[in-house]
Amino acid sequence: MSTTIAIAGGTGNIGRTISDALVATAKYKVILLARGVSEYLSLTTHVSPNAPPLITVDYGDIDAVANILEEHNVHTIISAIKVIAPEAGVSEVNLIKAAAKSFATKRFIQSEWGVPIPQENLRLLQHQVRLASIDQLRESNLEWTRFYNGYFLDYYGMPYIETHISELITFIFDIANKAAVIPGTGNDLVSFTYTRDVANFVVKALTLPKWEEEMFCYGDKVTLNQFLVLVEEATGSKFNVTYDSSEKLEKGEASELPANAAEYKHLPKHILQMYFSKFGQYIIAGLFDTPDEKSLNKVFPEVKTTTVEEVMGLWKGK
Repeated sequence: MSTTIAIAGGTGNIGRTISDALVATAKYKVILLARGVSEYLSLTTHVSPNAPPLITVDYGDIDAVANILEEHNVHTIISAIKVIAPEAGVSEVNLIKAAAKSFATKRFIQSEWGVPIPQENLRLLQHQVRLASIDQLRESNLEWTRFYNGYFLDYYGMPYIETHISELITFIFDIANKAAVIPGTGNDLVSFTYTRDVANFVVKALTLPKWEEEMFCYGDKVTLNQFLVLVEEATGSKFNVTYDSSEKLEKGEASELPANAAEYKHLPKHILQMYFSKFGQYIIAGLFDTPDEKSLNKVFPEVKTTTVEEVMGLWKGK
């Protein structure tokens, strides 16, 4: 009997990508959990009869969710819920509680998909919200983990890369406007990972007999100065480059890229600036440099990942 995997937030960016990878293996039964039926699912179902079924859930009703997990014999839950606001955090905590109540459910991947943040840097609401999920997992009988994959490489290939990421928030490199804002000296290593590669590592991780509380993977590691050379070569243009000092970033300030102005309708300027200044500090602190010795790349060398140079190549002739 095939193991059943449930993807919470499975109609979203990383969730859809993981769903695609799982379905492609033909080894698992996959269901998607969501708070409502999306336009995406109806379109996908129309195009592909292999699209996983969508189960509408009310995360506020823990018993009902537990019953759904048992009804579908869900062994593993992969959370791709966008856990930024407190409401989404409550949904994930309730899902963990439901999973713990379900006799069928044994494993849980918490929605992280970023980089590990030291305790002293957990002031951002986003990180605080996610800590509640970790606390709940530690109280449960579930085997669990979370994925750290650096920064999604997809953002730098859009609109020419195949991706389920729909919203573009421009960070570091504004390729369309030939501009860059680089934190620190630009000599710090940063891990960039294509979402499809993340999904492939998730599929591989399901086969591991034991999970650690943290799993690391990456597609490519380059310094931002190396990235700059690649993007300038690919576009045939010299970029207007600004280097933000540690002192500036520590004040919560970050230089603005031309594309950011249009993106403030998604996130207000002061919020986006706060995130960018924090991410810049994390890069300088080495948090975006995925540890090789802990990485799934070392465990599964057969996973061939996408490089920054390959993605920058999509811009040639554009």
